[in-house]
Amino acid sequence: MRFVPLLAAALCCALSISTPLAAQVPAVVTLVKAGRLLDPRTGKFLAPAAVLIENDRISAVGAPPGLQARAPAGARTLDLGDATLLPGLIDAHTHLLLDVVVPPETEIGRRYNGTFAPGLLLAIIMSPTARVLLGAQLAREDLESGFTTVRNLGHSGIDGDVALRDAIDAGRLQGPRILAAGRKLTSPEAYIQGLNPALGESIVRQEFLPIETAEQARQAVRTNLSYGVDLIKISIDDDITLAEASAIVDEAHRQKLKVAVHAISTTSIQMAIDAGADSIEHGNFVTDAQLRMMRDKGIYLDLTPTFWGGSFTRSLEDSIVMSPAMKSEEAAANERSRQRSAALVQRVLKSGVKYAAGSDMCWAYRGKTRGQASALTFRHLHDAGMPALDVIRAATTSAAEMLGWQDRIGAVEVGKFADLIAVAGDPLADIGELERVRFVMKGGQVIRNALAPP
Repeated sequence: MRFVPLLAAALCCALSISTPLAAQVPAVVTLVKAGRLLDPRTGKFLAPAAVLIENDRISAVGAPPGLQARAPAGARTLDLGDATLLPGLIDAHTHLLLDVVVPPETEIGRRYNGTFAPGLLLAIIMSPTARVLLGAQLAREDLESGFTTVRNLGHSGIDGDVALRDAIDAGRLQGPRILAAGRKLTSPEAYIQGLNPALGESIVRQEFLPIETAEQARQAVRTNLSYGVDLIKISIDDDITLAEASAIVDEAHRQKLKVAVHAISTTSIQMAIDAGADSIEHGNFVTDAQLRMMRDKGIYLDLTPTFWGGSFTRSLEDSIVMSPAMKSEEAAANERSRQRSAALVQRVLKSGVKYAAGSDMCWAYRGKTRGQASALTFRHLHDAGMPALDVIRAATTSAAEMLGWQDRIGAVEVGKFADLIAVAGDPLADIGELERVRFVMKGGQVIRNALAPP
């Protein structure tokens, strides 16, 4: 049996020969030049600007002449003219495997959670293969609009977002970097009610991990972990106990995972704070006292202005026939939303709490790609009174910190991934520029370039 040590020796020899050869492969170097580069941290521009990239990372940032001199012979140069460079955008709250089509008004009135639940049920009964292929399309559309990183917070089947993440990471698909949450942890009564009892439990468990005890809560975290998730998502609607929420957070933190909590009411927000959540999603009815507690504990507020500014009503008008009564109800709800969102933004800015921005996009918008619909987030925040620079920070530097990825994304800095976007104008003067991204690079690879000379 001498062939075993001989084989081991041969393998060692091969490795010793191949390692230096691999190290000799030259780096792929790209020089990107533009009229200016916005640093979201300071709000200042570098003009003109250049970014030197080696493989998938940024190696230098500075004035074009100096970086041009540093670039090796044969380096690729991308000249974006007078465009403005920014870091790749981060959508801190999305649902890439869900594309809800709102049903007719009559159907909405027949169902619990009638605007959302019918579309969710149609997604759940899709085959996992069909659903992840839908996710691949929506991920590509997000990336083309400048979202180079997203945090997918549930509504993806058992492991759809994990599979999509892995396919993108392996280069089999084009899409943003994904932090996948797997199934949401919820109470058994959340989201969908009145299901056929012969099928209800199996349907729910394709989308959620229902919890009724603290021990079930811990086991749900472990179940999600076995599928390779990056974080844990809890949905609290005044129906989960503090003991259960605390058990989830404790188990997740023990496994080095962050916890994002869907919490809208004041009571559910307080439970998320008391349980030690890392981020609170939505937080519509957060109080000033709770904002101070979140600030002091370092808990992020992830603002999701999906329905702000009446945009959802406009999408309904494009999708379904609304009765005069429904139009009147929507108009009144939109006015209340405008007042509430404007007040919320001012209180958030005043409080000093850390915050990020997420689209919470799971809706089919007629005439818009998923990325274009997600980009409406920026206009909604700005219309509610958030300064443009703060909006940009919420989708770059601040979002990267909330995700725990500030060492790799969120800024155009040496050592970070070469995730870049460019717009034609000045996004500080017109936040709408972020809805018109013209150039997208992810990890040094050009995804889209509408700034290329003819």
